[in-house]
Amino acid sequence: MTEQRRIPRALVVLLCAAGAVVTLAGIREAGSIIGPVLLALVLVLAVSPVRTWLERRGAPGWTLVAAPLTLVLLLLLSLIAVLALSAAQLTTLASTYGQQFDQFVVQVQQFAERLGIGGKEVNQAIRTLDPGKVFGLVSGFASGLLGVFSSLVIIVIVVLAMCLDARAVTRILSSDMARERSELVGALGDFAHNTRRYLIVSTVFGLICSVLDAIALWVLGVPLPILWGVLALFTNYVPNIGFVIGLIPPALLGLLQGGPKTMILVIVCYIAINFVIQSLIQPKFLGDAVGLSTTVTMMSLLLWAFVLGPLGALLAIPLSLLVRALLVDSDPRGQWAAAFISGRAPQDAVAKAPPDGPGPSNKPAKPS
Repeated sequence: MTEQRRIPRALVVLLCAAGAVVTLAGIREAGSIIGPVLLALVLVLAVSPVRTWLERRGAPGWTLVAAPLTLVLLLLLSLIAVLALSAAQLTTLASTYGQQFDQFVVQVQQFAERLGIGGKEVNQAIRTLDPGKVFGLVSGFASGLLGVFSSLVIIVIVVLAMCLDARAVTRILSSDMARERSELVGALGDFAHNTRRYLIVSTVFGLICSVLDAIALWVLGVPLPILWGVLALFTNYVPNIGFVIGLIPPALLGLLQGGPKTMILVIVCYIAINFVIQSLIQPKFLGDAVGLSTTVTMMSLLLWAFVLGPLGALLAIPLSLLVRALLVDSDPRGQWAAAFISGRAPQDAVAKAPPDGPGPSNKPAKPS
């Protein structure tokens, strides 16, 4: 009996890493096309329950396409309007508070001299907090997203095509042929369900956080509280570091407008609101929808932001869920990888089915 030759594991790892690098480099080069397509996919998944609801009530075929497409268009136009207004206001704000920041620098220098601290080191540290750079960073984030939404024609065409093909795709995934690829069908169904759940829960709690943040900033007298509330809503989709991005501009404005006391109050309010809602309440509603450990979530944020820019930061979780569905969940041998990705032990390794109980079902998961 001849011994089967096996490819060395190190070579397999190197080939997979090289393939991943080439694929991600290609996605980055074609980001102006792939980014809008991925955004269109996420938007179609978000509004697909509307199509399902209409189909169950026997609505005409054209409404199954028109209703989701109209919702996506309204959402895109609203986001474009908000981003354009935010970018314009941030540009104006950066020039308005330049003189006040210079006065603040002088006061800090005088205070440092009374404490016997060298002026050169203080100047270098303070200049790194230039409000123009901070507002420019946030404005660049909004402008980057606005650049993606400027490809509105591509997004609308792709959304229209996906809406037209939705019924055919559903029939294919529900057919007997799908039994041969039951793991892949189930993985794609879980991806669609988990993505919708993530978007809905993140949007609801993001709205709650943004409203409370805007009210707190209005009470504290920080300029443009509605703008910073909208920024808090957008940054809620950015995992782990989104809260910090949304906090820096209003905290700096509070420092320039009302002094250190106002800045400290802004930081305390943001921490109290976002910690209670995003760290204590929101995870209970999300549950296992994300299925990504903290380390994987942070790495996916860095990776997708590098590949697709600001849009990649916003869609980091859905894109990572898609990659997991295609490469891990669709492979029965990938349970050990899924355990590392989610940070949880595989369920079937902990609890076994009873001897006389029914065996595992080969029926593919019902697609969403």
